[in-house]
Amino acid sequence: MNIKIRLSFQFTLIVIGILLFFSILVYYFSYASQLGKFRENLLDSAKNSAILLINVEEVDSTLLKKIHQSTISLENEEIALTDSAYNMIYSNNIQYLSDKTILTDFTSTDLKYFSIADKDGVYYKHFFKNRAYNVFVMAFDKSREENLSELKRILFWSILFSTWLSVLLSYFFSKKAIKPISKIIKSVKEINSLKLGTRLDEGDKKDEIAQLSITFNEMLSNLEVAFKNQEDFVSNASHELRTPLSVMISESDYLLSRSRKEEEYIEHISAIVNDLKKLNALINSLLELAQVNRDIDIPFSTVRIDETVFSAINQVQAKYPGRKIISKIQYPDNENDLLVNGNSGLLVIAFKNLFDNACKFSDDDITTEFIFMDNYIKINISDKGVGIPSTEINNIFKPFTRASNVKFKSGFGIGLALVSKIIELHDATLKVFSAENQGTRFEIAFKKLE
Repeated sequence: MNIKIRLSFQFTLIVIGILLFFSILVYYFSYASQLGKFRENLLDSAKNSAILLINVEEVDSTLLKKIHQSTISLENEEIALTDSAYNMIYSNNIQYLSDKTILTDFTSTDLKYFSIADKDGVYYKHFFKNRAYNVFVMAFDKSREENLSELKRILFWSILFSTWLSVLLSYFFSKKAIKPISKIIKSVKEINSLKLGTRLDEGDKKDEIAQLSITFNEMLSNLEVAFKNQEDFVSNASHELRTPLSVMISESDYLLSRSRKEEEYIEHISAIVNDLKKLNALINSLLELAQVNRDIDIPFSTVRIDETVFSAINQVQAKYPGRKIISKIQYPDNENDLLVNGNSGLLVIAFKNLFDNACKFSDDDITTEFIFMDNYIKINISDKGVGIPSTEINNIFKPFTRASNVKFKSGFGIGLALVSKIIELHDATLKVFSAENQGTRFEIAFKKLE
């Protein structure tokens, strides 16, 4: 069942429910109103009969009966009048009121309404000269019966016609309401990996369907960026992997082309080993970047940021023996001020890449400074190296992107992209300040553990 039919069906059910509810209310109040008026007529008849027979001396039972027979009375009207001992004083056309047990059932109060079979009745206690008299009047309300029957017929056909009309109108309006969604479905079907630049019509940008189109367009923009990044990544990775492989194949072909001296074998095999080490470093970097870019839950725990930074420094100094990485830290009184929520392994990788770049592009000492603030721990890593051209600072965190002034240095352009992603995962901020030939400073701010 599609949405149009489902909406039409639900709307029709709601309309039927509302119509039934109001029809019941109309019928009930109409019934109550007519019953109330009929009971007033019964009471008036009872009072008039009692007054004429009891209060007026000139009227006796015979005269009262002639009056009732000569005047317009209620349909199948029964009248019974008794004294306090239930002795019949007057009766007219009695049927149900001939049963004395019925007469004694209602005399506990001064006024009582009742119904027997298809007739409604009233009991009225009349007082005259300190004596009590019981007056009973019953009749059939033909007018009410006919009016209610006509009302039921009108309500039935009204509900039937309204239901039919609601089916037509609900289908028309649901079709009109779903039309924008149908357009969206048609547009979405035309979108594929080759047409990610296509965007949906956002209309007036106010209603829910327009918001759906806006949200979908935002998703398409993100997908387009992701596909572009993936395409660039695959292209750049292929290029970076192809170069060392081509060199190794050439070296191997050269060695196999004819017999060589031992010194030549050692020289070329050493070159192949160096290329393999570069290839291994590239693959490891690609794997690390792919790992942090995956949509998985990375386990976080309480980490001492100073120990993490010093661990990265030790690993980098092992790679660059003799290089000085100076740490400036004034430990806080409370050791908890050194704690952050993070993943120790990823943080070591991030800091190791930053220190490795500083050592690679600078010949002077590297400085690491810890600054403790109220809610943050700020770490500055500074060097006095070649720096980054101001026009290229915004691009250094993209994979396989390297500054134009470091082409002579080995590297793949993956390290800073990896650093940026790890810092982002830790909900920290990363800023870079650099000037060409004056050095570079990376500023990382972590939230303290609450």
